[in-house]
Amino acid sequence: MNTVTNVSRLTNAVMQGAVFHGNDRITIERVAIPEVASGEVLVKVSRTALCGSDFKLWHKGAEFTAGHEIFGVVEQPGHPMHGRRCAIYIPLHCDHCAACCRGDTQMCLEVSSLIGWNRPGGYAEYLPVPENCLLPVPDDIEDSLAPLLLDTIGTSAHAVRFAGRIVPPSESGPVLVMGAGPVGLGVVLALKSHGYDDIYVADPNAARLAIAQSFGAKAHPVGNTSKRFALIVECSGAHAARNLGIELVLPRGALVLVGENAAPWVIEEGKVFRRKDFYMIRTFYFPIGDFAPNIKLLRRYKDEYRVLVDGEFGLSGLPDNFARFARGELIKPVLALD
Repeated sequence: MNTVTNVSRLTNAVMQGAVFHGNDRITIERVAIPEVASGEVLVKVSRTALCGSDFKLWHKGAEFTAGHEIFGVVEQPGHPMHGRRCAIYIPLHCDHCAACCRGDTQMCLEVSSLIGWNRPGGYAEYLPVPENCLLPVPDDIEDSLAPLLLDTIGTSAHAVRFAGRIVPPSESGPVLVMGAGPVGLGVVLALKSHGYDDIYVADPNAARLAIAQSFGAKAHPVGNTSKRFALIVECSGAHAARNLGIELVLPRGALVLVGENAAPWVIEEGKVFRRKDFYMIRTFYFPIGDFAPNIKLLRRYKDEYRVLVDGEFGLSGLPDNFARFARGELIKPVLALD
């Protein structure tokens, strides 16, 4: 049955959705349910986790509905996936370019579009999703943890897997994680799962640092230069932290840049930068083939990941809770649309 025909009952229908106006202002309004194109399905949103990368949309405004850590149920009568619980893979991908054929679906060479950025996202009741972006979630994964399979687990575990080819656990010695936000804490758990057993974390937020320690990491003073590391995973996106990472990484070591920062970053090519061989790696999201091992990672550390979900609220509570999240009062709050 044609995809568009399946959703004809919702043509011209409206839903509740968040509008990001810019200047740190969000309103909840009645908006049109986006059109569902051929090859797409309609998804009824159940949970969308808040993400710090949305701060730029909060500040500057968004053309499309924001929200990209999405979990929901396929609402497409007649479709084989109707009623399935799915996480939403945000990078659109063609499945046939050289990158996709290699498995690097997050870096598709033919399509450059992200759900929640260049097309409607999950801070609303419904959204259209390409069929190849549906990631079925097993029933033993509770709704509120399902969005963590994306950024918190997917992005962090991909960074660890990538770096592990260069600095494997057997050769790493102590590892430093810079930033104990959701992805940084996800990196701690991913490192543990891959056999790294001497993990340090630097973060100025005492509460987040305490969570990292409860996960088995050791505290490392922010800005401290007394210790060097073969593997550093920079998750804050702060330019000062990146520059410090260049200083602290050992020769032949790896500095992995996971945190994002849209502002220009100037690297001073001093002797610390010039006089050693080292890897500086940027990783982005995760390949779709990592989803199964990411589910295993969530199952293994389910209690730890539950600690991160420290707020749940409906659409009417999004503006206030997004502001709290921006102030650092919440770690991984979740919009719940039941």
